[in-house]
Amino acid sequence: MTEIDTGKDIYLFLHGRMDLKEKANNALTSKGFTTEKIMTAMPNKVGNVGDYMAMLWMPPNPDHIKIQQITKIEKVEPEGMIGLWKGVSKEDISTIPL
Repeated sequence: MTEIDTGKDIYLFLHGRMDLKEKANNALTSKGFTTEKIMTAMPNKVGNVGDYMAMLWMPPNPDHIKIQQITKIEKVEPEGMIGLWKGVSKEDISTIPL
C-alpha cells in the first residue's frame, strides 16, 4: 500500500450525497487530513499530480471512501458533471470505512 501524504490536498467526491459530507470529512480527518486540505470536488477545477481524490463508494449507497492518487492530468473539454476531471488519471491506494 502507498503511504498517504496527508499534507497534500484531497478532493472529495460526494456523488450527490451531501448528507454524508460531514461523515466523510470526519473519516478523512481521523486519517490525518486537515479540514483545510479537504476540498469538495468541482467540475471546473482539478487537483495536481500527487494530490488525492476521495470518492464515496459505491454510489448511490456508499459504505466506504475510496482514496485515489492523481497520476496524470490531460487537457480536455469539460463534459457534464465530470467536467475537467474527465482528463484525470488516478490509482487506487486505500479505502476508509464510512
